[in-house]
Amino acid sequence: MRERTGHPAPPGAADPRLAVAGAVVGVPAGSDASVQPLPDKVLAVRAAEGDDDAFAVLVRRHSGRLTALAYHLLGNRPDAEDAVQDAFLSAWRQLPEFRHAAGFGTWMYRIVTNRCLNVLSRRPPALPLDTIPEPVATDAGSAPPRVAETDATAAALTQALGELTPELRACWVLRELHGLHYEEIAHVTGSSEQTVRGRLFRARRALTEAMRPWR
Repeated sequence: MRERTGHPAPPGAADPRLAVAGAVVGVPAGSDASVQPLPDKVLAVRAAEGDDDAFAVLVRRHSGRLTALAYHLLGNRPDAEDAVQDAFLSAWRQLPEFRHAAGFGTWMYRIVTNRCLNVLSRRPPALPLDTIPEPVATDAGSAPPRVAETDATAAALTQALGELTPELRACWVLRELHGLHYEEIAHVTGSSEQTVRGRLFRARRALTEAMRPWR
């Protein structure tokens, strides 16, 4: 790996590809005690100048929530990890052009979301919402354990999310599961706040209807 200035990377510098892969799957990528407290902006500047260790800290700092985001959008762990690794490698290449208009984390949310939307656009359509099975009625003496009911409800919600269009799903996940504000979601998805509000309304209405039998 060479620094972006054209000079060789310093001896012992981590290969960003290894740092990304290790952090996303939960494998330690070396000690970062000396740089861990630094804010994202400083680390991003250092990484843009060719500091692989600074970039490795950013990867480990953000990979958990980004992998969770990708999992909520794609529905399985392998695809989520692949999307996040691709997103970090793309970010590494784009760091010299990163102008810090948004925070590094928000910038990564945007890259990961776009990666996931691209993956979803290539998938076959999901099953329609009316194929979600209703909960089985049981009498009080034979009611299933609460954990089984909870698992079944979660599975039904996952299936209902899969039926939403990728754009509706992304807005719902970013708002309801990751707590982003409307302005942040608009930036991440490259749309207006009004569009975000409309998508959230439609997503919530569809999910409420799909989950009605489970109330």
